[in-house]
Amino acid sequence: LREPGLNLRVVQLFRDPRAVHNSRLKARQALLRESVQVLRSRHRAEPRGPARHQQQHLLLPPGLLSGGRPPQPQHRAEFFLGGALEVICQSWLRDLLLARRAPDWLRRRYTQLRYEDLVREPRAELRRLLRFAGLTVPPALEDFVLNMTRGAAYSSDRPFLISARDAREAVHAWRERLSRQQVRQVEAACGEAMSILAY
Repeated sequence: LREPGLNLRVVQLFRDPRAVHNSRLKARQALLRESVQVLRSRHRAEPRGPARHQQQHLLLPPGLLSGGRPPQPQHRAEFFLGGALEVICQSWLRDLLLARRAPDWLRRRYTQLRYEDLVREPRAELRRLLRFAGLTVPPALEDFVLNMTRGAAYSSDRPFLISARDAREAVHAWRERLSRQQVRQVEAACGEAMSILAY
C-alpha cells in the first residue's frame, strides 16, 4: 500500500454473518474443503498455550461438544462450516479494528462495502466505489449492476451460479432458514464485528 509506484486501493466487502452462515450451510458440500483450509489457517496462526481454546466451537450443531468427541458424519460439514465462519469473523474484527486506527495514508486507500448497502442502492454504491478508485461510471456498468441485483429470479439450488436475481430478498433469507439457536450462535461468535458494521 505504501509502494509509490503503485496506486493500490482496497475495497473490503462485508455481509451480515447470519446471511453468510445461511449461504454457507446451503452450499455446505461445495464449501467443505474451503472450510477445512480456513480452520487450518487458524490453527497455524494461534499462539500455543492454554488460552487458545477460549472462544472456539460456538457454531457447532447441538450435542457435538459432549465429551470432546469428533462430529458424526451427518454433522461433519456443519462442524467445519461453523468453525470456519468463526475464524472469518475474527479476521473481520482484526481488519475493522485496524481500519479504525489506520493512519491517513491507509484511510485514503481503503474503504468498506456492506453487501446489503450494495443491494439496496446499487447505483449509488457503484458510483461511490468507482469514485474511490478514481474511475468513471460507464452507463452500461450501471445497467449491469442494477440488472444483477433486481432480476426476476430469487435463488438457485446450484451454489455459485451467477445470475440476475432479486438480491434484496437474499438479504434477509437467513431469517426464514436459520433456527433461533443458529442465529444466537452466529451472533455470539461474530457479535463484536457485527456491532462495528451496524448489523
